[in-house]
Amino acid sequence: MADITHLEEQIAHLTRTVEELSDIVARQEKELALAVKRVTMLMEREAQREMDTGGSVPFADQKPPHW
Repeated sequence: MADITHLEEQIAHLTRTVEELSDIVARQEKELALAVKRVTMLMEREAQREMDTGGSVPFADQKPPHW
C-alpha cells in the first residue's frame, strides 16, 4: 500500500509540473509572437526609411557595403 501511495504522490507531482511547464510554454509562445511582430514592424519601418532617403530596397541577406 505504501508503494501505491508513493506512486500516486509522484504522479501528482509530475502532473503539477507538466501543467506549470505548459503554462510557461504558452506564455513564451505569446511573448515570442509579440517579439516577431515587433521585429517585423521595425524592419518594415527601416526599409521605408531607406526608400524615403533614396536608397535601394534593403535585403536582409545582403552584406553591408563595407564588407
